[in-house]
Amino acid sequence: MFHKIDMETWERKEYYHYYINFIKSKYNLNVDMDITKLLKLVKEKKLKFYPTIIYAVMRGINKNREFRMSYDKEGNLGYWDYCNPSYTIFHEDDKTFSDIWSEYSEDFSIFYSNVINDMEKYKDVKGIKGKPGRGDNFSPVSSIPWLSFTGYSNDTYSESSMLFPVTVFGKYYERDGKILLPFSVFATHAVADGYHTCKLINDIQEIVLDVENWLNI
Repeated sequence: MFHKIDMETWERKEYYHYYINFIKSKYNLNVDMDITKLLKLVKEKKLKFYPTIIYAVMRGINKNREFRMSYDKEGNLGYWDYCNPSYTIFHEDDKTFSDIWSEYSEDFSIFYSNVINDMEKYKDVKGIKGKPGRGDNFSPVSSIPWLSFTGYSNDTYSESSMLFPVTVFGKYYERDGKILLPFSVFATHAVADGYHTCKLINDIQEIVLDVENWLNI
């Protein structure tokens, strides 16, 4: 369900208008995320890493209203009850990718099954949009598994009305006995300040560290 924001009572009204109308600002924050326990458990249970980390990211996003904000068909600002992941899959044969999406569930076993089934069903569908029927309540997730980046930024030639964050992770690596995952969040300043994006990143890290309490397969 979509909930309209009451602009007259919203504490960020002034900031929203400032960053939408005057300084149209978007920004990236990049961190190394500790996935040591998560990766160990994924390997022990013979699960796939990609759907597992997407779950952690989406659980964090769905915990924070600022990152579920969007416009309805009449242009009203508001937020969704939850967002589904819209994520990339790679085609080895021609080195292209496709976006597909899966239904979100806070129950990891249900979510994992949804993603695995969608990845299998649409793995050979080429084109930017691999799976039809994506709703308006989505959040883009992407992976660059060939590189352990230290910074990542986005830019667009034209203005975009999308307020959802874009999350990207790279190739994990070992340092000082820990397995670290490069992780980036591309945020829209009109709806999320540095505080909110830092909270999102910290929430995702806490979810990852708490993996033993939700990885229930």
